[in-house]
Amino acid sequence: MKLSVVMPVYNERGTILEILDRVRAVEIDKEIIIVDNCSTDGTREIVEEIDLPEVRRLFQDRNRMKGNSVKKGIAAARGDYTIIQDADLEYDPRDYEPLLAEVQRDGVLAVLGSRVLGAARRGERLAISSFSLGRNLLNAYFNLLFGTHLTDIATCYKIAPTEFLQGLNLVSDGFDLDFELSARFVLEARRRGQSISEVPIRYHPRTTQEGKKIRWTDGIASLAAITRFRFAAPSG
Repeated sequence: MKLSVVMPVYNERGTILEILDRVRAVEIDKEIIIVDNCSTDGTREIVEEIDLPEVRRLFQDRNRMKGNSVKKGIAAARGDYTIIQDADLEYDPRDYEPLLAEVQRDGVLAVLGSRVLGAARRGERLAISSFSLGRNLLNAYFNLLFGTHLTDIATCYKIAPTEFLQGLNLVSDGFDLDFELSARFVLEARRRGQSISEVPIRYHPRTTQEGKKIRWTDGIASLAAITRFRFAAPSG
């Protein structure tokens, strides 16, 4: 069993090598697919110099947005399962093992790594910010439309069989891809009589000043995506 780690990258010069080391340290048979989205801060040059047997490097010809880079990585994946990994340090690759174990359970189609459940397990609450308020609003709207009880649809950590992901015909190019994936997971799981699971994960949020790139306009696009894909036919 092999895991494909799809890592979209844009202007992460300060963290790219550290997160790569953390991913490589996880003792799972894996390939790491770095997709540089035409970085302008020196990240691209760093990625060009990476020469490791488990790392494959893809380069966008221009900034095509994060979702497009994720789709490009998924299309190139060769592992049995694929997970998405941001190139900052907000998410901890040590959570791969419980996520991978859960997605292999009978009846489970895909798994979301829940920051909310992770904080609850540690007896904490996620810090309140404009990002967290927007995340909660999107999550509540998604659950209302889809009749679900998921806690963290916007999470980066989404894992599913590679063959399934490659057959989804994903159309979103921006941050709204997170919501398209969650929507398609739920719709397809219902069609197949399967389920979507969540696993508690670690989370270390960063601020806009520290390099966080999502903006309020992405929230509007995400609301539109949730609405649109609620009524889309399953594509698997």
